[in-house]
Amino acid sequence: MELAEALQYWEPDPGYLNTATHGLAPKPAADALRTAIDEWRHGPAGWEAWDVATPRARAAFARLVGADPGDIAIGAAASQLVSIVAASLPPGSRVLVPEGEFTSNLFPWVVADAKVATVPLDRLADAIGPHTDVVAFSVVQSANGHIAAVDDIVTAARDHDALILADATQACGWLPVDATRFDVLVCAAYKWLTCPRGTAFAYLAPHVRDRLRPYCASWYAGADRAASYYGLPMRLAEDARAFDVSPAFFSYLAAAPALELLNEIGIERIHRHNVALADRFLAALGLPPRGSAIVSIEVPDAERRLAAAGVRAAARGGRTRLSFHLYTGEADLERAITALT
Repeated sequence: MELAEALQYWEPDPGYLNTATHGLAPKPAADALRTAIDEWRHGPAGWEAWDVATPRARAAFARLVGADPGDIAIGAAASQLVSIVAASLPPGSRVLVPEGEFTSNLFPWVVADAKVATVPLDRLADAIGPHTDVVAFSVVQSANGHIAAVDDIVTAARDHDALILADATQACGWLPVDATRFDVLVCAAYKWLTCPRGTAFAYLAPHVRDRLRPYCASWYAGADRAASYYGLPMRLAEDARAFDVSPAFFSYLAAAPALELLNEIGIERIHRHNVALADRFLAALGLPPRGSAIVSIEVPDAERRLAAAGVRAAARGGRTRLSFHLYTGEADLERAITALT
C-alpha cells in the first residue's frame, strides 16, 4: 500500500506532532471499537466473539518484528511484561540500564531487588562485562529520540552471556526492529503502533522461557482455555502464551486492524517518511539531522509558541519533544517550523 493511499485511514487534526505520547487510531480500529461498544450495550455478542481479534493482533505484531507468533505473549503494559522477567531472576542479579531510561524498564528491576547500575547510553556497550547479568535498554529513548547502538550492545552482551531485554515502545511502528536479536523484547502498542491503551506485546525467546515464571498465569494462559477455568492441576500453554494476561478485549479488537494496516503499508516506508520530516524540521532550526522520528529541542518559549500555533507536542526532560509519524504532513511540518522560526 502506498503511503498516500494509507493516509485515507487517518483523520488527524492539523498540527499533531505527539505520537511519542500516544498514536492516533486509524478508521478500521475506531470502527471495530464502535461496533464492540454497541454489542456491549445490547448483548448480542460475548467475549468469545470479541477475542477472535487477539490472535490476529498477536500474529500481526509477530510479523512486524520478524518473530513466530508462538513466541509472542500479550499483556497490558510494558512495565507488566518487564516485571515478569525481573521477578523471575534471582535477587541481587546485576542489571545494567542507560541513564534516563523510561521507568517502565527501570522500576521493575528495583522492585525485584536487582542491583541496578546506570551509565550513559553511548557507553552502555562498553560497560557490559563479566559481572553483568542483564542489560535492559530502550531501542529508542523516550525523552529525546536517541537510537541505541543495538549492534554494539547485543555483541557485548552475547560476549558476556548477559540476558538482553529491549523495550521497543518508542521504536516499533516506525523503526524496523528484529525481535529475535534479543532474549526479550517488550512493546506498549498505544504509541507508534496506533493501538489503544491496554495493549502490549513481548517477544520471549524459546531459550529464555524456561528461566521465567508466568506470574500472571490464569485461565487465559491455559493450553486449552475452555478446560482451564477451574481447579488443579495447572495446565498452561507450552509456548509464550503461558505468559499472557487475559486481554482487554475491546483494546485488542482495535489493535488487530491497526497492526495489520501498518504491516500492509510497510515499516520501511513509514521509517523513510518519518525521518525525512523530522530531519527537515531540525534543518530549519539550524540543527543537524539525527535520523530519528522523535526530536528533542531547546528553543526559548517553544512550548507556548507551538501551542499558540495549534501544534501538539510534549515537554520532556526540560526540553520540547516533537514526533513525526505517517499521518504527519507537509502542512504540519511547516506549522511547527513557522511557530519556532
